[in-house]
Amino acid sequence: MKALGRWLGALALTLLVPVAALAGDIKVGLMCPLTGKWASEGLDMKNIVTLLVDDVNAKGGIKGRKVQLVVEDDAGDPRTAALAAQKLASAGVVAVIGTYGSAVTEASQSILDEAELVQIGTGSTSVRLTEKGLKLFFRTCPRDDEQGRVAQSTLAKFGFKKIAILHDNSAYAKGLADEAKQRILDKKSADIVFFDALVPGERDYSAILTKIKGVKPDAILFTGYYPEAGLLLRQMQEMKWAVPIIGGDATNNTDLVKIAGDAAAGYRFISPIMPADIDTTMAKAFPKAYEATYHSPPSSIWTVLAGDAYH
Repeated sequence: MKALGRWLGALALTLLVPVAALAGDIKVGLMCPLTGKWASEGLDMKNIVTLLVDDVNAKGGIKGRKVQLVVEDDAGDPRTAALAAQKLASAGVVAVIGTYGSAVTEASQSILDEAELVQIGTGSTSVRLTEKGLKLFFRTCPRDDEQGRVAQSTLAKFGFKKIAILHDNSAYAKGLADEAKQRILDKKSADIVFFDALVPGERDYSAILTKIKGVKPDAILFTGYYPEAGLLLRQMQEMKWAVPIIGGDATNNTDLVKIAGDAAAGYRFISPIMPADIDTTMAKAFPKAYEATYHSPPSSIWTVLAGDAYH
């Protein structure tokens, strides 16, 4: 609380000091995966926050001060994220946005907390991230326990009675799989006929798909990320196996369609809503501004939530 009080006091002082007395840019940190398998997420995070920073600066900045975005690539890797957090902590930023991936964010938390920097996670849904009692950590995304609730109710709504749950052993995917499993058991809404993990990054999932097919599920709940989801869809099509597969929110990415091809037709996933589904002036204006600048829509909701973190 003392650290939070110092930060709020500094913010109040910044707002009260005359413009002439202020010097230098306001530096905002952004951690995102600009390299690695989640690079499309990271690039869009950078694009969105840059767009918002440029807009603020074009209007005169904040109390006459320009905003400077300091970006560090975490590569979607916890060890790299720890180094990125250390760089941002020594760069003079006032707060840090990011990052994507619960385990990646967790690797940066204690470093930024010790530096007394506000951190706002964007695509980091693991429950434990906000149960540590870190007073300067916030996030713009929902937690896995909420998504587990929605997963259970969605599967029940479609009437699926035999569910296979597939994850990838990451902090996010395993956490969501556990939450969904417990919700289904508590509600007694279906039988869980399979619960296991694939190895992320592999190119052939036919063996585990054949194993799941053998237990004859009504549907598969896959709680991993979009690269593996795209491969699963394509390889299920090659097997001529048409059982529905429903993804978690980490499969909300347009690159899934590039990987899966026409096997993505009819694919369903659980996710926070996109700006097009929100009836506010800001939500309506944002996609137009983004497409006018970058000539394509944002790749996923997680990139948009980086913009929410900046705001």
